[in-house]
Amino acid sequence: MDSIAEIRKEYMLKTLNEKDVERNAIQQFGKWWQEATSSKIDEVNAMTLATATPNGKPSARIVLLKGYDENGFVFFTNYESNKGKELQVNAQACMVFFWKELERQIRLEGTIEKISSEESDAYFLSRPPGSQVGAWASPQSTVISGREVLDANVLKYTRQFEQNPLQRPKHWGGYRLKPQLVEFWQGRQSRLHDRLQYTIQENKTWKIERLAP
Repeated sequence: MDSIAEIRKEYMLKTLNEKDVERNAIQQFGKWWQEATSSKIDEVNAMTLATATPNGKPSARIVLLKGYDENGFVFFTNYESNKGKELQVNAQACMVFFWKELERQIRLEGTIEKISSEESDAYFLSRPPGSQVGAWASPQSTVISGREVLDANVLKYTRQFEQNPLQRPKHWGGYRLKPQLVEFWQGRQSRLHDRLQYTIQENKTWKIERLAP
């Protein structure tokens, strides 16, 4: 425990000031996103997605951002997975990006909705063939007897789709998080970090407030 407790890093790269940020949270995300992608961060679109059951039991996992705009932030998964089942009954969720190379974190809270079938179809057909087959082969989040179950399913669906065009399975598709709150975190020295919180208002403008670290 002593060695773990001694792990620490001083954050000193940048600052985050109200006068320098965009007034729109999505535009500020875009500003940081461009800096992150320009920095060649590995798996820059990896984010933690946190969901919860109706009685408040949380769960979290890493997923990949596949698009964003003023309407929200998009990712794809199996609708019958644990997260899919939780989102079906509790549409509140949170996303977190952590870009350690830039000493930055972005946290988004909001409601989740499925994207259109047409959007899901288009993205599915853009995926590599192996990933397309994988969406059919994996009964995500269910208990299986061993790896051979997946191997057999991959073989089955690979052979099946050699004869017929591959289509998106109905149990797989995209979700969009519509943010109501976005927090931008910039690491600072002595743990006195910069934190700016954007909250959406009824008139669709964003209220910006500084949070204590």
